[in-house]
Amino acid sequence: MPGAWAEVDGQKVTFYGSSLVDNSTAANGKPLDIPGASQPGIVTKAGLVLFGNNGKALLVRNVQFEDGKMIPAAQYYSSGSSAAMELTEEEKTFAEQMRAVWQSILNNVSKIEDSTDFFKSGAASMDVVRLVEEVKLRASSCQLQNEDVYMNTTFQDFIQMCVRKLRGEDEEEELVVDYVEKSINNMTIKMPHQLFINGEFVDAEGGKTYKTINPTDGMAICDVSLAQISDVDKAVAAAKEAFEEGEWGKMNPRDRGRLIYKLADLMEENQEELATIEAIDSGAVYTLALKTHVGMSIQTFRYFAGWCDKIHGSTIPINQARPNRNLTFTKKEPIGVCAIVIPWNYPLMMLAWKTAACLAAGNTVVLKPAQVTPLTALKFAELAAKAGLPKGVVNILPGSGALVGQHLSDHPDVRKLGFTGSTEIGKHIMKSCAVSNVKKVSLELGGKSPLIIFSDCDMDKAIRMGMSSVFFNKGENCIAAGRLFVENSIHDQFVKKVIGEVKKMKIGDPLDRSTDHGPQNHKAHLDKLVEYCQIGIKEGATLVCGGKQVQRPGFFFEPTVFTDVQDHMYIAKEESFGPVMIISKFESGEVDDVLRRANATEYGLASGVFTRDISKALYVSERLNAGTVFVNTYNKTDVASPFGGFKQSGFGKDLGQEALNEYLKTKAVTIEY
Repeated sequence: MPGAWAEVDGQKVTFYGSSLVDNSTAANGKPLDIPGASQPGIVTKAGLVLFGNNGKALLVRNVQFEDGKMIPAAQYYSSGSSAAMELTEEEKTFAEQMRAVWQSILNNVSKIEDSTDFFKSGAASMDVVRLVEEVKLRASSCQLQNEDVYMNTTFQDFIQMCVRKLRGEDEEEELVVDYVEKSINNMTIKMPHQLFINGEFVDAEGGKTYKTINPTDGMAICDVSLAQISDVDKAVAAAKEAFEEGEWGKMNPRDRGRLIYKLADLMEENQEELATIEAIDSGAVYTLALKTHVGMSIQTFRYFAGWCDKIHGSTIPINQARPNRNLTFTKKEPIGVCAIVIPWNYPLMMLAWKTAACLAAGNTVVLKPAQVTPLTALKFAELAAKAGLPKGVVNILPGSGALVGQHLSDHPDVRKLGFTGSTEIGKHIMKSCAVSNVKKVSLELGGKSPLIIFSDCDMDKAIRMGMSSVFFNKGENCIAAGRLFVENSIHDQFVKKVIGEVKKMKIGDPLDRSTDHGPQNHKAHLDKLVEYCQIGIKEGATLVCGGKQVQRPGFFFEPTVFTDVQDHMYIAKEESFGPVMIISKFESGEVDDVLRRANATEYGLASGVFTRDISKALYVSERLNAGTVFVNTYNKTDVASPFGGFKQSGFGKDLGQEALNEYLKTKAVTIEY
C-alpha cells in the first residue's frame, strides 16, 4: 500500500512501489534496523527488503524522507540520506570553494546554508550550465551532467553528490553479461542468452532453457533462457515502475532522443556482429542482414530519435458560450507499458520497427522475440543498457507465444500490444486484449500480395523485380508477391527468363558472400513448404522448377516456380511465406478483370504493378485494395513511409510519423477564462 511508513534512523521514512517477493531476493545486501519489524530489513541492488512476521518478504522500490526527498531504496546508504558523509580536509576545501560559487550565482541570498535550495533561491537553466562548468574547473575528475544539479537541489545534497563522484562511489554498476562466444565469420561474436529484465540479464524462473538452432546445419547455437509467467510479471512490473516512477517518465523528450541516437550509434558500431548473429540464428544471407536486417534497424532508431521532441498537440477553436471565453488544446501522451511480439523472419528489424516508435513516444517496453530467433534481440538489450537507457525501459523475454505472448495479452498493466505475425494468432491476441483490459492493439498480419505485370512493362526490370518480390530473404517476407498475374502475350517469355534467373541462384552458407539463397528459418517451416508444394502439384498446377528440400545439412529449400495456377487452387489463395513463385495468366486488355482477381483475397498488405503507361499505373494503384502499392518497383520500404495492411492483413502502421500514433494517446484540455 503506497504511503506506509516506519521510523528509521530517527526519522519518518515512507515506502512506495512495494511488491511481494521471494525471500531469495534478499540474499545479498546491507541490513537496516527498523523498529517494530520482526527482523532487520536488507538494502539490496533491487531495493529495500522488509520481512513480515509470517515469513514473507516485501520489496520496496522507493523511499521518501521527511523533507520530501525521494530516492531509490537501493541507494539508501549511498545517497547520504541517513547521515551526511564525513568530508576529508581536501573535500572540505572543495566544498567551501563551491559555497563561494553558489554565493556568486545566488547573489540575492545573504548566506549559503546547507539547506539552501538552488532553484528556490532563483537559479535558472543558464546558472545550471555555469555551475557544472565551475565544478569542472575545480575538480576535473568530477564530471557532472545538468541532470545531476536538478536531482540535488540543496547545497548539502549537491556537495554530497559531488564528493561521491570524486570518490568513485556514484559510478553506474557495470552490466554483467554471461556471454556465449563463438569464433565465426572472421570475428568473435559475444551473445547474451538470458532474459533481460530491469536492466539485468537473469535466468528464467527455475533455470528453464531451450536450444536455439542454426538453420544452416541444424545444430544448436546455445541454450537460451525460457521465460515463465512469473518472469513476465517481473518484466511488466519493472516497465511500469520505470514509466511511472523512474527517470524515463520524467525525462525531457530531447534527452530521450539523445539516448536513442546513442543506441543507434552503438548498433552501427556493432553492425557486423549483429549481422553475423542474425545470419546464424535466422538463416539470413549475411550481406542482406548487414544492409537490411541491421542497416534498416539503425536507420529506424535514428529516424524516430529525431521525432522525440516534435511530438505535440494542437490548439482548437471551440464554440464559445458568451460571455465566457474558452481555450481547448490537446496533448499527445505516452500510453505506458507496451508489449511487443515479433516474428522470426526479420528478428532485429521487426524489433526496431515497433520499439523505436514506442520509445520515442516515451513508453516502456516488454518485448517477446520469436522463440526460434531470440539472439539479436538479446544483443540489442545489451546495447540499450550501454547506451544509458534507464533500467526497466527495455525488457526482453524469449519464450513461447502460448505462455509469454498470451500472458502479455492478458496482463492488466500492459496498455498497448503491437504484434507482427499470422492472421490466426493476431485474431486471438485481439480477443485477449479486448477481454483483459481493452488494450490498444496494432496488428501486422498475413498477406497474399498480388503483382500485376502488363505486356507494356520494362521486361528486364519486371524480371529482376519479380524475382526479388518472391525470393528476397528466402521468401520469408511479409510483403512477398504471393501471386504474379502476367499478361497472356508475354507469359511464356516471362516464365522462360525467370527460370533462367532461378538456375543462376547460388544456394548455400549465408555467411558466404556469394550466396544468394540461404536456409529457411526453421525445420517446421521447411516441412510446411514441402507440403505446400505437394498440394499445388496435386491440384494440377505446373511445377516448373524446385518444390523440394535441398539434399544437404540444414533447412534449405529449392527456389520454386508454379505456372498454370487457377484462382480456386490452394496455392493461389494461401500464403507460402517461402521461395515459391505462383504465376497466373490474364487476358490482354482485361484490366478490370485482373484487378477483380487480385483483390479477391481477405489479405491486403502489399501489391504491385509493372507498366510503362502512367495512366494505367495510377488506375490500378487506386483500385488495388492494399496498404502499400509498388509501381515499377517492389520491396522498396523506407523508415519515413508508413507501413501496414488492410482487411485481414491487420491495422495500424509501422514506420513514418503515423507509427507514433500507435504508441500515443490524445488528451483534450478545455479551460474557461
